[in-house]
Amino acid sequence: MRQTISTDQAPAAIGPYSQGVRAGGFLFVSGQIPLDPTTGQLVTGSIADATRRVLDNLKAVLEAGGTGLDRVVKTTIFLADMNDFAAVNEVYARYFPASPPARATVAVARLPKDARVEIDAIAVVE
Repeated sequence: MRQTISTDQAPAAIGPYSQGVRAGGFLFVSGQIPLDPTTGQLVTGSIADATRRVLDNLKAVLEAGGTGLDRVVKTTIFLADMNDFAAVNEVYARYFPASPPARATVAVARLPKDARVEIDAIAVVE
């Protein structure tokens, strides 16, 4: 069974993809960038501000799909600048305080809308 997940509490997809797809006991959440779901505008300010917005967007899709941050088993962080790694890590640790998920972090040449950070996730749904 495959179910598309969508919520207005996270930014609408900016391309031909779903915010999330629930399948086989998992929720696969598309990469979230720091877009304000109300305005559709990129959050400006520090990388910490951007990371909080990304993780809040991710949390909204997870909750719409019937799970939460505590059920995330894998994330991938995409950074436009690896010099932001420590600041992103500091915010990330607040959202995953116990038993954090497996994770990869990669530097990329460019992200959609010239965002500085993007995070995707896979979570267990029961």
